[in-house]
This record gives sequence, structure tokens and C-alpha cells, in this order.
Amino acid sequence: MSSEPILSEPAWQRLDKRMLLVHPVTELVKFIPVLIGTVLLGTSSGNHLWSLVPLTLIVLFALTRWFTTSYRVGHAEVELRTGLIQRKRLSVPRSRIRSVDIEADLLRRALGLAVVVIGTGKTADREDKFKLDALDARVVPGLRADLLAHTARSTAAQPVTAEPPRSQREIGYWQPNWARYAPLSLTGFAVVAPPVGLAFQYGLGRVLFKSQAAQRLEDGSVAVLILAALALLAAIVLIVSLAAWARYLSTYHGLKILADGRTLHLRHGLFTTRQITMDLARFRGATVKEPLLLRLAGAAELEAIMVGEKPKLKLLPQAPRAAVERTLAELLAPRPGPPGADNAAPQADSAGPRSTAQGTAPLISHGPVARRRRYTRALTPAFLAVAVLLAASVAGVHFSPWWWLPTGLLALAGAALAEDRYRGLGHTVIPATATTPTWLITRSGSLDRARDCLEAPGIIGWTVRQSFWQRRSGVATVIAAAAAGKKRYAVIDIPVDQAWPLIEAVTPGRLGPRVADR
Repeated sequence: MSSEPILSEPAWQRLDKRMLLVHPVTELVKFIPVLIGTVLLGTSSGNHLWSLVPLTLIVLFALTRWFTTSYRVGHAEVELRTGLIQRKRLSVPRSRIRSVDIEADLLRRALGLAVVVIGTGKTADREDKFKLDALDARVVPGLRADLLAHTARSTAAQPVTAEPPRSQREIGYWQPNWARYAPLSLTGFAVVAPPVGLAFQYGLGRVLFKSQAAQRLEDGSVAVLILAALALLAAIVLIVSLAAWARYLSTYHGLKILADGRTLHLRHGLFTTRQITMDLARFRGATVKEPLLLRLAGAAELEAIMVGEKPKLKLLPQAPRAAVERTLAELLAPRPGPPGADNAAPQADSAGPRSTAQGTAPLISHGPVARRRRYTRALTPAFLAVAVLLAASVAGVHFSPWWWLPTGLLALAGAALAEDRYRGLGHTVIPATATTPTWLITRSGSLDRARDCLEAPGIIGWTVRQSFWQRRSGVATVIAAAAAGKKRYAVIDIPVDQAWPLIEAVTPGRLGPRVADR
């Protein structure tokens, strides 16, 4: 008979009672269109009680969530029971927990509450997310540390116990003056476009185009139309910029990135604060995003390549290039191993030249064939336009010589784009050392350039692809497959005789005897 003690499971717990003040408000906000419709219906029918019926039902439904929701943090699993008519029970093994997110909007912060979302590294529907809404904010930090305690275990046979708190090191932070970069992205359009589109769908365009101001513009001169177009463009730029600034400040205010060697912790937000804690065992690399406007302004964005439900975790929003490179170097620095392992390697708080190399290492260009292919693709529209104009001229069709101007501008723009795309094309391999793995660095793009830093242990397969024109040109695209981020990391248009050596350099022995046969 085994002498091991039998651990009894803890009792089921309810959410904090203060959620009874939160959920009615949040549910009423969700059903505002329904409430407006019932008010209009009650007003038109003369029975104003119609507006109270849905209001009462929504509030009662929100109140029942406290009575029907309970959770339990067991020794091996975390369980959640919820639902009034259709009961649902979610169970998550503690060993599978990979992230713990904490959110709190203004109302919850005023009441001292927080929302805890547990992630397992797999994509889940909204209804199947393990979400505790809401808990006392004072108990949340301890709960988070307890749920992620298993990330410090050396073997699966050890029990899940909380280890002493590890010192966290700040590897990145946000500054208010970075908001000047916010208008240089498309976030402003993403904020403004939905309400404007909805307004036009409900007749705003018809009202504007039939207004007296629009009629006067139609009757005006060309100069008036040009001035009106410039004024409209300036107004759009101003509105989009204000929307981008507002979203940037509200989302990333106070951003800090902390690491303790085993977990990555982010916290940010002005109105709705958010804290994200993720297991660094899911980390596979990082991506530096360099859209054209940000690149011209000397800025970039930084994303972590993670395995699981959040494959691309934004670490730094639009920020100066120096700040991005500094955080990247800290993020890719050697990390200590599990307890009991050989931790003689440099700790993450000393990101030396080796860790910096992943971000600033010079890239290998892909040669004249890759440049020719960039120019061929970019200048094809201009060549087609010239062919159409020449054919029309030979056929005797008379057209204004001004038609050659946009064709020339198209050719100039294509040439500039082709050259920039070629300058952005490159790759390199950082060999492994005693403390760091091999890294594959690849970069491509122009309008939306990205530099991916992928660690070799995260690569699960390779594909060497050649289209018809690539075979004729003697180049190939090598694709590294990974279970993280965008899944496919391409080294585009490298000479075909360099494809197999590249694979062998990143993952030695993966090709077996094939390299020798070649």
C-alpha cells in the first residue's frame, strides 16, 4: 500500500460579489441598440413600459452570472463552471498553462477588481476561453504566480509548487514622446473607417452630396475644386492622426516589458490596464516590423514570435529604432536554464555583443538575379502601359501627349520600389555557441518590410521552392517552417546552389546524406 498522502481538492469558489455591480453595466452597453429600439417602440405605441422589459431582463441575466459561475484551482487542474440554461465546465491542466492575462477597465479598477484569462497556447473560441471575471485585484498577483509556478520545474515528475519570487528585469519601456510615430501607421484608418462606413451606409453620403455646399463646389472653378480637395485631404489626415494618437496613448500608455528568465511580463494601458505574463518556453524569436513611413522616420515595431494562441505578441509599438534594437538584444540574450541545470551561461541581464548580433548582423545580399527579378516585377505595369500607348499610336488613335506623363511617373515609382525591395532583401545565419542556439535572420519587403529572427530549435521543417521563372534564373526560395508566428519564414530568391548549404548551416544534419550526395 502506498504511503503517499492523498491531497484533497480545494473547495469551489465564487467570483467576487462586486461583479454584481459590473456585469449589469457591461451587458447594458452590449445591448444599447436593443434598448434604443424598445424605447422607440414604446414611444410610438404609447406604452413606455416596453422599454423597461428588456432592461429588466438584461439586468437579471447579468446578475445570475454570479450565482451560476464558480471556479476551483486544484492541485493538477484549474476548473470553471458556468451557464444558467446550458451548463459548461472547463478544465485546464496546470501543466498546460502558458500565459495569464490580467485586464481591468475603469469601472473594475474603481471597484478593485480584475479579469484573469488563462491561456494554454492553443487557439480557443471566445466561449471556450478560461476567463475569471472578476476577482479581487489584491489576490490576482499571487494567483498568477501560482498558476505559472510549473514553468520553473526541471522535470515533469516534480510537484507543482510555487518557487520564491524571481527578480524581474526591465528590458523595454514606453515614452510619451513616441506618440509622434502613431500617425505613421494605419491604425488611425482602422479606427476611423468603421464608424465612417456605417454613417455612409445610413445616408451620410447622400446628405453631404446633396447639400448646398456640395452644389456650390460643383458650380465653382477648377481652382475651387482643387482647394476643396486639398482641404478634404488635410481634414482626413488630421482626423486619422488624432484617432491614431488617441488609440496609441490609450493602449500603450505606461508600457513596461519585464523578464525574469522564465516568464515575459507586459503591462500597459491608460483606461483599460492589461498585464500579460507568458512562459518563455514558447518563445521562438522576434520580428522587427519596418513599414515604409516608420522606416523613413527612423522608427520600427517589435513583435515576439511565440507558439500558441498569440503567435505574434507585440512588445513595442511604433518606437525609435534604437529602442527597438535595445529591447531586441535584451530579449534574445541567453536565458538561465531550469533549476539544477548548468546555469554557467551569462544571465539575461547582461546582453552582450552576442545577443546584439541577431538584431544588427549584416545581411547577405541575394545577388544580381534577385535584383533583376525585383525590377522586372515592378516595371511590368509601366511596360504594359507603354505597349498600349505605342499600339494606339501605330493604329492611328490620336491622344494627348500628357498620357505619357503618368506612364513615366509609373516607371519611376516602379524603379524606386524595385531598388528598395532589393535593398531590403537579405539573410544571414548566426552560428550557435555554448550559450545560444543558431539563429536564422531573414528580411524582405519594402512598403511593409519585416526582419525575422528565428532560432533554429524552433524550425520543424524546410521547403525549397522554385517556380518556372526561378528555375530559368537559377534561384530558389527557401522556407523554414515553424509552429510559431506566421509559420513560414522565407529566404527569397537566393542562388539555388546556396539553398542546401543554408539549411545545413541552420540545422546541421537535418538533410542527412543529401548534402554529401550533391
